[in-house]
Amino acid sequence: MNATAYEKVEDNPRFQELVRKRSRFSWLLSAITLVLYVGFIFLIAFDPSWLGTPISEGSYITRGIPVGVGLIVISFILTGLYVIRANGEYDRLTAEILQEVEK
Repeated sequence: MNATAYEKVEDNPRFQELVRKRSRFSWLLSAITLVLYVGFIFLIAFDPSWLGTPISEGSYITRGIPVGVGLIVISFILTGLYVIRANGEYDRLTAEILQEVEK
């Protein structure tokens, strides 16, 4: 693509919509992840005994283990949500924008 094509893409209102949607969604997912991880760190800092409490009587597994694993799983899920949306809506919009510019 040449410089004029890049300018056409940048000036396209659908491209600006794509950038806004993608940015808003990625910031939302980042904020969710940040809140969960900071919450976990605060829990470690202010109530470590709760995380260190065994899940059941005589168990060696404490509450902190499933909470930590849950955070990792949620991170994978949020990443998967972004990938699904990127491969669907965002790729479709990108293809439509490129078709408009190539005309």
